[in-house]
Amino acid sequence: MIGRCSSTATSVLCALGDEEPKRALALGLLKHRPWISTQVVNECSHVLRRKAGWPVRRVTATLSDILHLVRLTEVGIDDIRSAWALAERYGYSHYDSLIITAALRAGCATLYSEDLQHSQLIDGRLEIVNPFLTSTSP
Repeated sequence: MIGRCSSTATSVLCALGDEEPKRALALGLLKHRPWISTQVVNECSHVLRRKAGWPVRRVTATLSDILHLVRLTEVGIDDIRSAWALAERYGYSHYDSLIITAALRAGCATLYSEDLQHSQLIDGRLEIVNPFLTSTSP
């Protein structure tokens, strides 16, 4: 059982991709209804439009479907302030710090990310896990 977890844009994008076994693993994560932040939705929208070249309607429909599979937490000004402190403390970018902040606020114990430092413990309560490295992934 996963417990309370959060995913980054990479995890969501891998679920939409065609690269197996990453796709299967990422879809498995989505089955557990992870938390994602509005920052993740924004990053996915950007990547699908700019890098994948998807039309707006396809992005809208696909991400709307994803939103039915996850729990959403919105990023607000208090999260932005917390992200500034996290960025200074841990050295992550502002956008990654927003995702970490949202996961902490949602009470998550695990943040699935291919891009952040695997096994790092944030504030003694949120572990970053690269699901594509560990054999214990769901």
